[in-house]
Amino acid sequence: MKVRTSCAGLRNLLQGLSFSDKYRSKHNRLQTICLYSKIKPPKCRILDCTWSTCTHRTVSPGSILPWRFFTCKQEGTKIPSKRKQNTSITTSELLYKNLLKSEQENWNDTSARYKAMTKRIKEKIEELHNKYTFNLRSPRIRFGENVYFEENGCIFLSKADDADEGNVDILFSTEDLGLSDAFIRQIRISPDQRYMAISLKSENSEETTCVIMKLGQFPVVEKVIPNVFSFEWATNDVLYYTSQKNLKCQDVLMTAFTNQKHTKLVYTEQDARFFVDIHLTKDRRFLTINSNSKTTSEVWLVDCRNPFKLPALVQARTKGVIYHIEHRNDELYILTTYGEPAEYKLMKAPVASSGIENWQLVYALEEKTKLVDLEMFSDHCIMFLKNAGQLYLNVISFVSHSVQSIKLPTWACEFELESHPEHTTSTCYFQLTSPVHPPKRFAYSFKQNNLIEQAVQEVPIITNCHTTRLLAKSKDETLVPITVFHNMNSKELHRKPLLVHVYGAYGIDLNMSFKEEKLMLIEEGWILAYCHVRGGGELGLRWHRDGCQHNKLNGLHDLRACIRLLHQRGLSQPKYTALAAASAGGVLAGALCNTDPELIRAIVLQAPFVDVLNTMRKTHLPLTIEEQEEWGNPLADEKCMKFIKSYCPYQNIKPQPYPSVFITAYENDQRVPLTGILRYVQKLRKAALDYASRTSQKGNRIPNIILDIQASGSHCDSSWEDSLNEVARHLAFLNKELEEVCHLQHHEKSCK
Repeated sequence: MKVRTSCAGLRNLLQGLSFSDKYRSKHNRLQTICLYSKIKPPKCRILDCTWSTCTHRTVSPGSILPWRFFTCKQEGTKIPSKRKQNTSITTSELLYKNLLKSEQENWNDTSARYKAMTKRIKEKIEELHNKYTFNLRSPRIRFGENVYFEENGCIFLSKADDADEGNVDILFSTEDLGLSDAFIRQIRISPDQRYMAISLKSENSEETTCVIMKLGQFPVVEKVIPNVFSFEWATNDVLYYTSQKNLKCQDVLMTAFTNQKHTKLVYTEQDARFFVDIHLTKDRRFLTINSNSKTTSEVWLVDCRNPFKLPALVQARTKGVIYHIEHRNDELYILTTYGEPAEYKLMKAPVASSGIENWQLVYALEEKTKLVDLEMFSDHCIMFLKNAGQLYLNVISFVSHSVQSIKLPTWACEFELESHPEHTTSTCYFQLTSPVHPPKRFAYSFKQNNLIEQAVQEVPIITNCHTTRLLAKSKDETLVPITVFHNMNSKELHRKPLLVHVYGAYGIDLNMSFKEEKLMLIEEGWILAYCHVRGGGELGLRWHRDGCQHNKLNGLHDLRACIRLLHQRGLSQPKYTALAAASAGGVLAGALCNTDPELIRAIVLQAPFVDVLNTMRKTHLPLTIEEQEEWGNPLADEKCMKFIKSYCPYQNIKPQPYPSVFITAYENDQRVPLTGILRYVQKLRKAALDYASRTSQKGNRIPNIILDIQASGSHCDSSWEDSLNEVARHLAFLNKELEEVCHLQHHEKSCK
């Protein structure tokens, strides 16, 4: 349910206002002196989390993220006991422990039936991984003649001409520092390249620790700062960073590495609905302090020429107005929802008079257009846009005051913008991908004024996969986009297994970046469908507003309409249909199981948010207050309470023929309460058995309801091995569930 992401770039702000990947403090922090604490391997993949903060993020200059990502899991919350007792365990805690133990034993007994299938799927995914990602190189960050990049827990430095020749220096190694299991989340290089700040994250907590290295012939650790979320170099030796605590980020601090080293508090956010991060403008002129709720934002400027001066407010927060700042030629360029319609617009104002009354329109997006990303350059601005599933670029020239629109290849579903530290560059590099197409590199040349497909391309484009875009008519006549993939050689599509993906929350798009398991499913004859329901962000900010709070049922109506249209078009049948969702996507998936269980045969859920009402009643949980802008406040509004209860998956379980369900949850989850998942599974099993006992008809099917609780891991950042095992188990479950009808299908064909 509860997810936040860094606002390291404009894309991160666009999605971060609806979700962000906030990391919490835990006990195993790096120590300044010895650096002996172990940080466990990162996790970074799963079926489909769709909100993907950890994966495929655009990051600001000097930032390096690991290249090997599948998808990213969302993060959840284990509910603490309301009563603290030091000497004895409460009855509720004992029941929780017994239930947890019972479910773990149940999974140990059940898992054996999936062992052989899981092994086969793992081998196939590994084979595809080696085939399509072997030659993909890590992101390169160029500063003048120097190139920085990260691979296998090391950060390297090379000259630009030698980067691919193996002539590199190692600046940082997690293994050499006794941190062989560390995950390097990102780095920032100081302007004079004298210092490097690195963030490290563990698998089992949301803690991120910042290590500052002094570079030179022999790089040394200068300082270690625990509990850091975002960080930027304001000058050569002044670092600004945000401090994280209990999933919240509300303090900004500054530390100086001058002769008089010191650290001081710069900014504190008092409103619990707001999350704070920092961003450096592309020209490094200003550092921005961004305080964001899901509907409102406020920005303060730090002048990088005078980093010790107090931050200056750009525009006081106005309810419902989101804005973010870039800078060019003494003017602020403001990406904002201000004005009508309440969609994103690019505006500008003088630095000296930045109030909202001075904002002038530069460019407004067309209706139902999603702004995916924005990148500023010295004389141009590139907007990465999505409209009706089609990706394109709008290139705004600040010199000629013209806008050029460039349509991108129809197979592309996702952008991946590469870092461009030098805002004066003449070329913008990015990658295009889809669930079944590995990343392919492109560039836009400002000089040539055209799109360039990179000549050196190690990864082939998959040619045997057909992509279709459909529109389903929802209950209120709204047209809902669906993206469908299937093998071009497939016959009798109505007999093929179908895997439907849904999310529909926080204004976040479904994650449609490349994943080897998706390509494997296509090769094995599956149909993949991505339902872009309201509550997500695929058609702009209004698409999100029309699917949150009192509009949440729109997402359920959309999902139902999408699945019915797929079946009407001859794309599979209910008995061959499976549904996949994660975190907040579990709300719609779980609701559909209650209202229309006949539409699907099986469902896989990852850390699903299935107990909305009880969770939103618990204000002691770290994110409940800020989540009220997405789900509403059932404590203050009885109408809201009744509405949440009307669709909450847990509240609406009843005796009926349910599909089979496989849920993966995490014992140390910090966002989706594990207790809620345990209650949900128990109630669902009872309802399924009650229905079976009442009907007792011949051939009556009792669904498999399985809960796999992982002792380690969380929503985001999983190791390759852990994530591979999880995906393989999910797909083994789906194959087993459809095996019966598939055998029947083959039998019918052989009889003919």
